[in-house]
This record gives sequence, structure tokens and C-alpha cells, in this order.
Amino acid sequence: MAIIQSVLTETRVFPPPEAFVAEANVAGMDAYRALCAKAEADYEGFWAGLARDHLHWHKPFTRILDESEAPFYKWFHDGELNASYNCLERNLPHRADKTALIFEADDGAVTRVTYQELYHRVCRFANGLKSLGVAKGDRVVIYMPMSIEAVVAMQACARIGAIHSVVFGGFSAKSLHERVLDAQAKIVVTADEGLRGGKAVPLKAAVDEALGLGGVDFVEKVLVYRRSGGQVGWTEGRDLWWHELTAGQADACEAVPVNAEDPLFILYTSGSTGKPKGVQHAAGGYLLGAILSMQWVFDAKPDTDVFWCTADVGWITGHTYVAYGPLALGMTEVIFEGVPTYPHAGRFWEMIAKHKVTTFYTAPTAIRSLIKLGADLPRQHDLSSLRLLGTVGEPINPEAWMWYYETVGQSRCPVVDTWWQTETGCHMIAPLPGAVPTKPGSCTLPLPGIMADVVDEHGKTVPNHSGGHLVIRRPFPSQLRTLWGDPERFRKTYFPAELGGKEYLAGDSAHRDDDGYFWIMGRIDDVLNVSGHRLGTMEIESALVAHPLVAEAAVVGKPHDIKGEAVVAYVVLKRARPAGDEAKQIVKDLRDWVGKEIGPIAKPDEIRFGDNLPKTRSGKIMRRLLRALAKGEEITQDVSTLENPAILDQLKEAVV
Repeated sequence: MAIIQSVLTETRVFPPPEAFVAEANVAGMDAYRALCAKAEADYEGFWAGLARDHLHWHKPFTRILDESEAPFYKWFHDGELNASYNCLERNLPHRADKTALIFEADDGAVTRVTYQELYHRVCRFANGLKSLGVAKGDRVVIYMPMSIEAVVAMQACARIGAIHSVVFGGFSAKSLHERVLDAQAKIVVTADEGLRGGKAVPLKAAVDEALGLGGVDFVEKVLVYRRSGGQVGWTEGRDLWWHELTAGQADACEAVPVNAEDPLFILYTSGSTGKPKGVQHAAGGYLLGAILSMQWVFDAKPDTDVFWCTADVGWITGHTYVAYGPLALGMTEVIFEGVPTYPHAGRFWEMIAKHKVTTFYTAPTAIRSLIKLGADLPRQHDLSSLRLLGTVGEPINPEAWMWYYETVGQSRCPVVDTWWQTETGCHMIAPLPGAVPTKPGSCTLPLPGIMADVVDEHGKTVPNHSGGHLVIRRPFPSQLRTLWGDPERFRKTYFPAELGGKEYLAGDSAHRDDDGYFWIMGRIDDVLNVSGHRLGTMEIESALVAHPLVAEAAVVGKPHDIKGEAVVAYVVLKRARPAGDEAKQIVKDLRDWVGKEIGPIAKPDEIRFGDNLPKTRSGKIMRRLLRALAKGEEITQDVSTLENPAILDQLKEAVV
């Protein structure tokens, strides 16, 4: 891999507000550096002390880290604990009557559940699973809308030692079938329908279709939560209503102690080719990472915070920062069923005001969409309860960061830009908001104990401002343990022999500045090779979005006879999609703008306008589809997970 050039320049720095520092869990850079130094001096002792302090162990561990079978690392592997116990029983003595979940439905109806009520709900469902013969190690696939019941199902599985695999409710029947098949699931948990933006999403019908594709005779029961009351097909002997299963079940269920290395869940993430990868996380290390990152990065204050992570539980963010992390600390959190634009574009801001949200965590794609839909809307709502903002899922461009900071946070709330992955389980590089000065577009510094680096293809550290592979040098407790049923793919994907076979390869390109801050440049496979220059797509996207007319942009490459790759930009404007001479003029303006912001080498060869970009319901831009469109290829991939499949037709033509 040749050096990747960094072309993005950002010089603004925002120190933590003094009032925030005064109350912070980690206050000031000296405190942050002391934690890092402690990890450097005694790596295993650092993690062992945190694990003993922050987790309840049914059987205390005596072993810390086993590297004998690297990269199949083990942490705390003779200890036993239960993740659900750590989220529920630990809170009952002092927080039984405290609100755990504030659920706001699509239509605005609000349900509040206390820790005592959540404990009883989880126990009744866990006992229901046990009555069906579900035992430790069995797999349960959960295909649910965002709901209290989705969290209950996850916690109930953890409680009895079953392994849950949550499949995002926007995935197609074919995608669901692949995951049920790979996990060899004994039970599928779903709902009659989900409700989103005023529309019903037919979940049970998708389950029926998925199981009808064959090869899944090992599925014994389908448990159906009645959400909408819509009509559904029914297979007698296989299908069972949630409320009928839980009726009469005891509201206590003893938590089953499991080994710290036992799988807590499998979560499938898309591979670039072939079947999805089943990322397997271990009970002990994963939960420790969830708790520490809540305390460090979100500066969690359980007695006063109202925490809202907008992610669906079908994604890792919804696992760590909805289903486990906040509950393990006894937080009050918001769960939202709907979409940010229904019934109006100010829904998010209205909810923050209504529920007095203090910590708001969402995706850059959502932020950019909300800017387009109404940049002044946040000012129409009382957002004074907010004290911390966060972003997740992809790098945030500096202009969106600044809007988020100034308009939503009113220039008083730190913004934590968090870099992490499904595979890492929790935050890896992110600012501790009471300690680390922030820079728009940078995820800043690694968390204490996370040994991150930027290296070349031989594993050698590259100079500052030079792009390379982002790696984590030492094993860490929350990392994935393997890929379900595919250890060889795990080894090749994340611990390649070329880099020594022991260091975690993130698959992202990054560079560091002179302050040691990390800047994510995009996926390694999203790097363009233009006339011998390797450019990260994210930086070109950031330059485009900095233009006053542009709301969103996605950049891909396509083969070019002379330059190797041509730059193709898909652009969503803050106004109507242009046509004719006007479109040509805007293309010229944007190309000149990128040339001025970055340099002539980065000017897009093509610009295509759309009313939106092809996104999954979670807001993820499907760049693989954009690459296929740029090359003029027929779209053969499954597009049923897209929020807006019709948008693909708009994006086929370049402005000429």
C-alpha cells in the first residue's frame, strides 16, 4: 500500500468547557494521561482492576489475558458472570423505582418502564424461553422493531446463557434467512408488524418468507409480539404469541453464570464478498467495554442523565449503547420507534425537549439530513437540557460538526466523535469530553488502554500526516473473539499475516496530526488512486459538503484509462435537484470549489445529483451500489434494505 495522502486541513480547536470539566468523570488532560500511563505501565493489571471494579462476578477471575493462541485472545477466562444480572439485579437495591426506559412510539405515545418492571418483564420472557427448552448456548434470532420488547428479548437471552443474534428489522427475508441459517437458530423472535413513519413494516411476513426458503428445519418456534394488531399468517405448532408465552410465567428468573469467554451474542456484518460475517462477542470483555466507554466518553451521570442513542438494536451501536451499556450503569434512556422526519422534520428536537435529554448520540448521515430538512428547526425547541452530543457510524465532516455544535449544542455542549466498529464492541478512539480538546472532523485520541497506530503495509508506523492502515497493537477486552463458525476468515480479515498476525486491522485508513489526533479517511477499499495519488473519499466528501449549496455527498471511484481512477461524486443539494444549464453551472462551481479546498487532483470527474442518497433505514449510505452505478453496471444486489430504492434511477446519469 502506497502512502495515502491527507488533503483535509482543519485548524479549529474547542477545549472542554470549564463547567463541564469541573463535574467530569475524567477531568482534564492530566487525568486522561494518568489513565493512559497506568495502562502502559501494567497493561494486564490495568484491565483487571477495571474488570473487578465495574462488573459483578459470580466467580471471580484469577487469569487476565491469555495470548497463547493469538489472535484468539481470552480475557478473564476462568471467571463467571451474567450480563443481564449486571444490568438488572445490580440496580434493584437502589434504583428499583427509577425509570430505565422511556419508549416513544411512532405515533408519539410514551411508555415508561422502571428497573423493577424491566426486571420482571425480562424474567417472564426468560422463563418463557426456558419452557420451550432454550438453554445455555442455544441461538435465538431477534427480528424486532425498536421497542421495549426488543431489549427484553436480548436481556432474557443473556439471562439464561442463550446467544442472541439480532437482525435489523429493515433487512429482507433473504438476508434474514442467511443469518438464521448460519447461526442455526432454535427460536426466532419477531413482531406482527413494526410501525415507522406512519407505515406498517411486515416483520412476521418476512420471517415466514425467510423460513420458507428452506434448510432451516432446526427452527422450532417463532415468537410473535403483537405490536400493531395487523393480520399475519400463522403456522400452528410453530408460531406462538409473546403474550401467551409469558402469561403465568414467574416474574423472577435466576441469572445463569457463564464463563467470561462464553459468547454473549452474534451480530452479522456485511462482508465485501460472500456471506455475512457473524461477529462473536464474549460476555465479560464486551460488557466491560460498554460500561467503561459510557463512563469515559459519555461522562455518564446515572442519577441525572437522560441518555438517547438513536441507533436501532439491530446494529452494534444499539447493542452497546441501548441494550447493555446504559442499563449496566442504571441510566434512564430513551428508545424511539419512528423516524426523525415523521410527522415533521423537528421530531428529534421536539423529543429532546419533551424528555429533557442530556446526552444525544446519532449518526452524521442523520445530522446532514436534518440540516437539509431544516437547519433552523433546533432553535424552535428548548434544548437547554443537553450537555453532551455524540456522533457514530462514519467520519463526520467538519461543517456538519460545526452545525451540530453551534445549532444543536448552542456552542456549550462538547461533541464526542466516536470511532469504533461492530468488531471492537465499544468506542476505541474518541474524546473524553471533560479532558480532550476537540477538533471538528477528528475522533481525537484513543481511550486509555487502547494502543492504536497508523502503519504501512509492513506494519511500520508511518509519519504524522501520512495516511495508512489503522491498527490496534494490543488485544483489548471488548474485541470480537472470532467469526461464528469461520475462524480462518476471522484470522485473515482482522489479523493478517502480513502485519504479523497479532495486531487488529480495522480496515480503515487514517492519519495523525502533530497533536497525535486521529483522522479517519474512510475504508481502505474507499481509497481512490488518481494519477498515482491515493486519496481518501471522506476528505473529498467533506470538501463538497462545506459548499453552501450542498447538504450531502458521497464519492466513489470508477476505472479511468489515463488516471487509473476517476472521481465520481453523488450530491444532494439543500434545494431542488437542478437540470440543464443550471446543473452544468453548479457542477462547474463545485469542481472549482473542490479544487480550491483540496487541489486540482481531487476535482470530481463526474457529478450526479439526486434528491437523496441510497441509504439503509439506519442511515448508512450504500457505497457499493454507488460504485456499481458509476461503472454503469446492472444492480444485481438485494436493494430491499434501502429506505428509498427508487433513488437509484436518479443517480444513473452524470451531468454533461
